[in-house]
Amino acid sequence: MSLSPAEKKRLRQIGHHLNPLVQLGGNGLTEAVLAEIDARLEDHELIKVRVGGDDREARSEVIAEIARTTASEIAQTIGKLVLLYRPAKRPDPKLSNLLRALG
Repeated sequence: MSLSPAEKKRLRQIGHHLNPLVQLGGNGLTEAVLAEIDARLEDHELIKVRVGGDDREARSEVIAEIARTTASEIAQTIGKLVLLYRPAKRPDPKLSNLLRALG
């Protein structure tokens, strides 16, 4: 699943007003954090994640690992924030950031 530039632009517009739902702390990328990101993606489809740390390369590797592990697409990365997208199997109109933005 690869997003077109127009799709990424639309996701960035929707995601602009979102707050980070998951924050990676000192323990880094653990199974519990990956499970939480996976659950939030299933609920909301489009989420922001804050990845701590000062090393840009390490952050990039962690972000790539999150996307790979959760089968999500990176819509945008700005500093320590990453906007992730993965379509839900059964989107909930009350939780899905996409459905709420469109309706």
